[in-house]
Amino acid sequence: MENIKTFEEHLDSKYGKKGSEKRNEFEFKSKIFMMGEMLKELRISSKMTQQQLAEKTGTKKSYISKLENGKVDIQISTLYKLIEDGLDKKLNFVIK
Repeated sequence: MENIKTFEEHLDSKYGKKGSEKRNEFEFKSKIFMMGEMLKELRISSKMTQQQLAEKTGTKKSYISKLENGKVDIQISTLYKLIEDGLDKKLNFVIK
């Protein structure tokens, strides 16, 4: 660790270079976690409980909890329903 100077070097050391199987898995799980955190922040800023969001969107509180904690993957249709129907926000995608 002494010779590691950047976060990228840390990731290379711990998970392998970009494109490696272990690194791809780490980055995928990181994105799932970030999506859950964004959902949680939107829900809280909308002053809704997990139960209220679940009831409004026809899902279960336990599922909302798993999403927010990065424990499950989410389908785009479900994400759309939670954001647009449940939280009254607009969902947009940018593909680079």
